[in-house]
Amino acid sequence: MSGESAAELSVESVTGIDVSLPIAGPGARSFAFIIDWHLRLILALSWYVVGAVIYNGRLALNVPLNNSGRWFACVVLPALGIYFLYHPVVELTMRGRTPGKRYAGIRVVTRQGGPPLAGALLVRNIFRLIDSLPACYGVGLGVMMFSEESLRIGDMAAGTVVIYQRDARDAPPPQAAAQRLGALDPEGAEIAADLLARWPALEPQARKRLARQLLQRYLGEQAELADGDELQWHARLEQLTRPGI
Repeated sequence: MSGESAAELSVESVTGIDVSLPIAGPGARSFAFIIDWHLRLILALSWYVVGAVIYNGRLALNVPLNNSGRWFACVVLPALGIYFLYHPVVELTMRGRTPGKRYAGIRVVTRQGGPPLAGALLVRNIFRLIDSLPACYGVGLGVMMFSEESLRIGDMAAGTVVIYQRDARDAPPPQAAAQRLGALDPEGAEIAADLLARWPALEPQARKRLARQLLQRYLGEQAELADGDELQWHARLEQLTRPGI
């Protein structure tokens, strides 16, 4: 699916070199949404069934004729909460991803290429109510098809973009990486942390170029690694994160 969209998001890294992040198109986003829709529906229905059985004290889904307020609060409201809060909660927990997005190889990022904050995720998901109109996300899909960056209204309001994730391995949070880069000065640690955080989303050539510049500038290494093996570049950066290096 990664070939469906040629659009790219240009992001300036702390190295001063722009990197291009491939933007996910309507096809990949729809595929991820279908997976997530089934997951949240299953979770919501599961709570409804379990809650109803517990409430009734027997294997029955009967809606009580009286005390309906308690039934709504204990059974219906939690199920609705699971269904409607699935995306913002899961995207915040998984740093811009959901199970569906992970399977489709895409991720939500800010226009600076980083993981979105809770406020942005909440805004983009509130606007799902508009994007889903009149049915089957007609408004959202229509806006995405006419947007250069495949943005739906929720993305425009929240300042987010959905990009392809080029590597299944999640990069460590930049703050954690910076704290462990003992061999580098503060500026070098910031650059290395930024590179490790964005490594999965970068093109292979961009990964090697930025890693080479980092090693040469801050450690004086010539970094003559094989051009065809980007894993060596990542391994060398990981060595810098180990205690005592």
